[in-house]
Amino acid sequence: MEGGSDRALHTYGYLELVLKLILIFCRLVAFITIRFLYVVEKSELQQFGDRVRTLRKVRGLSQEQLAELTGLHRTYIGGIERGERNVSLINIVRLAKALDVSPSDLLQGI
Repeated sequence: MEGGSDRALHTYGYLELVLKLILIFCRLVAFITIRFLYVVEKSELQQFGDRVRTLRKVRGLSQEQLAELTGLHRTYIGGIERGERNVSLINIVRLAKALDVSPSDLLQGI
């Protein structure tokens, strides 16, 4: 009897190991997928931020001045320009008004 239970424990341990390896693999795939999506999203956010920065500088505004015109915080403006913020529609409209362009101008080329 004892030999049979040892084999069952060994088989159970093997299955547990296989399940743990599958879980690790799934987590790794999810991590890589999220990182890939982040890079794609970051690129689009960075393009938007570059556009805001360019238009702000053309108009001779500092980040602080643009923040005041939009009612947004200065650090939020910096985050937009660095591509760290996913800007809502209402804030795109605020930025467009402050920069004297249409919202579609801010999204041009993205």
